[in-house]
Amino acid sequence: MSLTRKFIRNLLQLKELFVCDYTFNLRAKTLLLSVKPYKTGCRCPECKKRCRIVHIHGTPRIWRDLTLCGWTVFFSYAPKEILCKKHGRIQEDIPWANSYARVTYRFEYALLVYCQMMTQKAAARLLHISPSTLSDLLHQSIQRLRADHKIIGLKSIGIDEISYCKGHKFATIVYDLDRSCVVWVGKGKGRETIDRFFNECLSDYQKSHIQSAACDMSEAYLGALQDHCPNATLVLDRFHIVKAIHTALDDIRKEQWRQAATEDRKVFKGLRWLLFKRSSNRSKKESRILNTLSKANRRIHRAWILKDEFDHFWNYKYSGSAEKFFKYWTRAALRTRLEPFEKLVKTLRKHKDQILAFIETRITNAVAEGINRIIKIVKNRASGFRNLESFTDMIFLTVGDVNLPGKIQPIFRVL
Repeated sequence: MSLTRKFIRNLLQLKELFVCDYTFNLRAKTLLLSVKPYKTGCRCPECKKRCRIVHIHGTPRIWRDLTLCGWTVFFSYAPKEILCKKHGRIQEDIPWANSYARVTYRFEYALLVYCQMMTQKAAARLLHISPSTLSDLLHQSIQRLRADHKIIGLKSIGIDEISYCKGHKFATIVYDLDRSCVVWVGKGKGRETIDRFFNECLSDYQKSHIQSAACDMSEAYLGALQDHCPNATLVLDRFHIVKAIHTALDDIRKEQWRQAATEDRKVFKGLRWLLFKRSSNRSKKESRILNTLSKANRRIHRAWILKDEFDHFWNYKYSGSAEKFFKYWTRAALRTRLEPFEKLVKTLRKHKDQILAFIETRITNAVAEGINRIIKIVKNRASGFRNLESFTDMIFLTVGDVNLPGKIQPIFRVL
């Protein structure tokens, strides 16, 4: 190997291949490298065994590699057809790229890493390709790397839905709460959608080994979990219960605001977020303002006291004590004769077992809510998605259960 070719090989950190020749195009600023696999190749892409050559293609194929100092690097090589005893006549293994790809593994790795961190338009600018070309390559890579993926080790799951396509359509997402990642995305938010996950993605053995599951008060999700996961402890998500209590409190505030005279409505200014604050986050001044409601508006004051009292439920360590508090709180809520809280109590009593299960398991969908925040960032970064398939690919790339850039061989991770 000449010193120049050796220099190019070391500069570009080329492994598993030899540089046979090189051509510079000053006008197009491209570097074309004629390469060949290490030890002449001729390996089967399936079993990796060396095989007999039966045909050599006359026209070489071109692969795009990373850009170096503004110069676009391409690889050129004419693949051989080999005869494998096990897999028959097949094209030899190309060590630097996927069998029928037009870009190298190094380029693919950079593509995946950049798109995890930035918009596709910005990634396309760094890689010196058009955004449409990048989008096609990106989704092809994600689908190929996840093609043979199977869900494993699922013990604690969370289920929630997200909106896409300007909020008019919904998708159901299943999370692995132990590993803080997304394992499945399905179109829709009904019982049919979640049944599809359990029937198509999990075996009976996997279903029986799910120990806990968290979701909102959706009957579709609760019913599916009870039917498919007989050994799982169902927990109603703490976030959604607190949200339901806040909604009941806000309904009372809105009702009193509508009934108040115009000059009395000044009392309600800035009250909404003050009512929602936890006692540990309120200042003494804010607490004094809320306590004045005992004379100014007793209905809002009673609702606020109920909301604050229920916060103690999450601190219990024994289910027996928590159950006593739950009975006391629901009776107190009914005695207030506040209609929104009466409806809330009926809902909470209906799901009493799933609410009390939190005390033993301490399982919440907090992990899912954090992942949903990242998913919203991904959606906003792309200014929305036209179809769920593209959105799903980006979800799996950023918060999926597989590290997709990590599936590229270490020798090709040059960033």
